[in-house]
Amino acid sequence: MLMPAMLYRGDARETLAHFRATARATGLPIMIYNNPISYANDITPEMFAELGEVKNFVALKESAGDTRRITDLHNRVGGRFAIFTGVDDLVLESAILGIDGWVAGSGIAFPAENQYFWELTRRGQWDQAREIYRWFTPLLHLDVHTKFVQYIKLAVQECGLGREWVRAPRLPLVGAERKRILKLIHQGIAKRPNVPKRFSSSGDAVRVRSTITDHKALRLHETNFHH
Repeated sequence: MLMPAMLYRGDARETLAHFRATARATGLPIMIYNNPISYANDITPEMFAELGEVKNFVALKESAGDTRRITDLHNRVGGRFAIFTGVDDLVLESAILGIDGWVAGSGIAFPAENQYFWELTRRGQWDQAREIYRWFTPLLHLDVHTKFVQYIKLAVQECGLGREWVRAPRLPLVGAERKRILKLIHQGIAKRPNVPKRFSSSGDAVRVRSTITDHKALRLHETNFHH
């Protein structure tokens, strides 16, 4: 996954040059990460169309926070890229508009529910998906805060799947903020929906089986997704 420059707000020419130069340096398949909210540089559908000429750009993670982008991308670049959402609390809306995958954050702490919800969207079972989504959404909101790493790792710990330790300069949560996030996490745990037994292998990372059509270089097969 390749991000734009993180400290410099470049213009379109500079941003495209950055991605093209990186692609020339490797033969690996690349997912382009668009997150203008965090990294200032916005890769528009028109810019993605220009990058379509670079063969090893095979997928994009769209995190602009605007679901209209999904349709704009389909209209502008068709099936050229596999489209993933990177915004947890827009995943249902994005799935309805048509995406190939989801790079999940909060779902790491709730792998069974995460996978069940995703498969419901693949089958078009929108009523059931909406029911899970309403339970999931307060937890998915943890993914869109500046401290999303601390929040999600605390959720992972409370679900028995890891520890809340984080790398500096981040620090573990303390005080009232930690109590508030713990309360939200514990409420989510207490109200966990029932999912079919085949999804309930707690302790395992979410395994996603997907073959992205027309992008044979990027085959995601039983892959562990991390945010």
